[in-house]
Amino acid sequence: MRSRWTDTARPLAAVIVAFGVACSVPEHRSNSAAACAANPASANLNMTLKDLAGRAVKLADYKGKVVLLDFWATWCGPCRIEIPGFVEMYDKYKSRGLEVIGVVVLDEFAHAGPFAHRFKMNYTILDGDGREDVEAAYGPLFALPTTFVIGRDGRICQKHIGLTPRETFEAAIKSLL
Repeated sequence: MRSRWTDTARPLAAVIVAFGVACSVPEHRSNSAAACAANPASANLNMTLKDLAGRAVKLADYKGKVVLLDFWATWCGPCRIEIPGFVEMYDKYKSRGLEVIGVVVLDEFAHAGPFAHRFKMNYTILDGDGREDVEAAYGPLFALPTTFVIGRDGRICQKHIGLTPRETFEAAIKSLL
C-alpha cells in the first residue's frame, strides 16, 4: 500500500532530477567555437535593469563590446562553478573590450550582493528576476546557468545551457575580440 507521501514525492523527485540534468548538460549553439554562426540572431539589448547599487543599467550601452551575458542564481551549483572563470576572464580581457554581465533570475536579488562579495565577482550584476521582458528576449530560463556570447555588433554568437567549460567561453571570446 502506498502512502500519499510516496505519490507526491516521486513526481517531485523526477522534476528535481530532470532540473539537475538540465543544469549540468551544456547546449551549444554555434557553427564553431571560434566564430559567430552564419546568420545569428540579434540580442535584445533594449532593456534596462537595476544593478547591485540600485542604478539603472541599459544593456544597449554595451553594444560595441563583446558581451558574456550569464543568467544565474545564487542557489545554482553549476553557476557557482562557472563564476570564478568569468571573474578571471573579465580581468584578462576587459581592456580588449569584454564585458561580463550576470543577470540574476529565479532568485531573490537581495541574495546577490553578499554572494557577489563572497565570490569576488568583479563584473556587473543585474536583477532580472520576475522580468517578463527578459524571458521574452532570451527565452524561458528554466535551466541555469544559461549564457550567451554576444558579438560587438549585438548578434548572439553562442548560447550555452548548463555547466560549460571555461575554455569554450574563452575560445569564443578571443575570436570576437
